[in-house]
Amino acid sequence: MRQNPLGKNPNFKELSRWLNRQKKTAESAKKQEEDPGPERFDSEGNPVRRKKKRFFGKGKKAVLAAAVLVVLASNCYYILDEENYAVVTTLGSAQAVSQAGLHLKIPFIQSVRKVSKGIKGMPIGYDPGTGESDEAESIMITKDFNFVNTDFYLEYMVNDPVKYLYASSDPVNTLKMLAQSYIRDTVGTHSVDDVITTGKSEIQSEIKEKLTNRMMDEDIGLSVVNITIQDAFPPTTEVLNAFKNVENAKQGKETAINNANKDRNEKIPQAEAECDQIIKDAEAEREARINEAQGQVSRFEQMYAEYTKYPLITRQRMFYETMEELLPQMKVYIVDENGTQKLLPLDSFAAAMEQEKQGDGSGSSKEVAQ
Repeated sequence: MRQNPLGKNPNFKELSRWLNRQKKTAESAKKQEEDPGPERFDSEGNPVRRKKKRFFGKGKKAVLAAAVLVVLASNCYYILDEENYAVVTTLGSAQAVSQAGLHLKIPFIQSVRKVSKGIKGMPIGYDPGTGESDEAESIMITKDFNFVNTDFYLEYMVNDPVKYLYASSDPVNTLKMLAQSYIRDTVGTHSVDDVITTGKSEIQSEIKEKLTNRMMDEDIGLSVVNITIQDAFPPTTEVLNAFKNVENAKQGKETAINNANKDRNEKIPQAEAECDQIIKDAEAEREARINEAQGQVSRFEQMYAEYTKYPLITRQRMFYETMEELLPQMKVYIVDENGTQKLLPLDSFAAAMEQEKQGDGSGSSKEVAQ
């Protein structure tokens, strides 16, 4: 079995080289025919004619035909994986293919270019290899006229491979220039404190929205996945130290505010509880006094009604009732010219009476009579 002179995977360059070698061989053979050298004769004395060598013999024609068939067979299909698009161009008309697997194409008429589907990254403002900042891209001016050194990382992907290849000569560079423009425009509308500390997420969202809308208008086959601030800091050491001092003061302020809020949250409920208790006690006292006043009014009205009927008897009863309330608590004193002398110790006498009542009733009553 003859081997393919062009190898297992022939291409047009190898075929051209092989044909050139064959052409040189034919030219050298032709020169030898033109210069036959000394004439030769056979045994009878007749001149011998030399046979002309043919360039393409039967074997060489078969080899050439096999080489052409191998080249054609190797260019009539392509294999596409899940991670790439295929852009098939037929006489200048491009068409995208995204389904993975084996696909056929017309040799020498259709060409295939593969485009990755994956998410790609682009640093803006720094060199990813060394990590050093590119000041031409990273230094920007903020709303409050301060300089800030800011690094971004842009993630993008191909959403239309045909437009990615043919709608723009350099779509990636176009995306980078647009991203730089919107980054500077957005950073210029925020203060340096927002860029370095609290406003990073808001700035990222604004840049992503603006850049996404612009890429839809440009329609060059790329879409923005995400953009993040890698780092942001003042451009000089002096400014950085001053900014750190300001941040420390802000943190101290926040700590004091948090402590005050904690104290307030603890004391306000306690004060509210005490206030509620005072209000409840006052309401209870009010109700008690109102009820007592209403009871006194009711008793006075009843007494007045009795007084209108029997004035003398009512006055005497009121006098006796009053004396019953006052006399047990009174002490009788007689004051003469020499000073004060206590007389009639009614309290001790009443106490003695109570003790004797608890003892022998008959004996105590006799002693008391004596």
